Amino acid sequence: MYFNQDQVISNVLNYNYFDDQDDLNPSFNIAYGIDKNFLFGCAISISSILLNNNNQKFQFHIFTDYLDDDFKAKIKALAQQYQTSISIYLVNCQELKKLPSTKNWSYATYFRFIIADILYPTIDRLLYIDADIICKGSLEELISLDIDDYVAAAVTEGESVWWQKCAQRLAIDNLILGYFNAGFLYINIKKWQEDDVSGKAMALLAQESIRSKLAYLDQDLLNMIIVGQVYFLDKRYNRQYSINYELKAAKGTYYPNPIDDATIFIHYIGPTKPWHTWAAAYPCANYFIEAKRHSPWQNDPLLVAMNANQWRYCAKHQFHQRKPMAGLLSYFKYYWYKIFK
Repeated sequence: MYFNQDQVISNVLNYNYFDDQDDLNPSFNIAYGIDKNFLFGCAISISSILLNNNNQKFQFHIFTDYLDDDFKAKIKALAQQYQTSISIYLVNCQELKKLPSTKNWSYATYFRFIIADILYPTIDRLLYIDADIICKGSLEELISLDIDDYVAAAVTEGESVWWQKCAQRLAIDNLILGYFNAGFLYINIKKWQEDDVSGKAMALLAQESIRSKLAYLDQDLLNMIIVGQVYFLDKRYNRQYSINYELKAAKGTYYPNPIDDATIFIHYIGPTKPWHTWAAAYPCANYFIEAKRHSPWQNDPLLVAMNANQWRYCAKHQFHQRKPMAGLLSYFKYYWYKIFK
């Protein structure tokens, strides 16, 4: 165990509203690691799981470095609404902020290492998912999956050509058999601890020769460390789709996406998320909108752009949606943020 609760967790809030008659049924544990920008997404992700799995008992764990009263009140209401349990762990991130980060991957990307350490040995299995993942199916099959002989179950990213490139870049030959996306990890916490995954990750980060190879930070690290110990799941458990792909479609049409009836989880990769105002026009965002509608956030507005990059994509989508005046205004805001912010 690399991370100690007394050092990295400053407070824990528990909202437990389980049905008293359901105490004997085991819970399926699901965790998120988020910063301020993903609070909304995390809340609706939880809502989507509860909405589509009303016969399953869940325990949710949210690790974050930011909380406000509105989020706490609505998370409590969400737990009451679905008679579930949600715990919020306030993380002291001073040490994590010293680790490598990028514009697209903040220090919160390392939360999954903290999560697996802090929740051990209280639980032995844990589903970690990113906050930009929405559920649209049953988790019954996943919950019954046997991963005793694996550190984690995950879904491959890309295809064999991409795996070969990752194997060469990271100098790990066995990655040609599969490179996984770390946004969805069903973790065998006992084996994670036996293999000291978190400790190995921090040791690798301390080496400049390793850091220079990392294009996807913690995802690369995990692929290097647990290579050969991953159970590969079908892509329906982590169906990746970028809403920005819609910009490739002819105006008045929608980009063909891989989300189908068999999809369990939709992973909205890329800078445009389904909680952004300019994403709501696309059918691919409907799953988020539906889960929001069945949550305490039902009356909350979708989020407007908050930085230059988001205003740029907002403008692109507005022009694509035949909203030229709105698009021009968004481009003006893009240039303003780029110059003055």
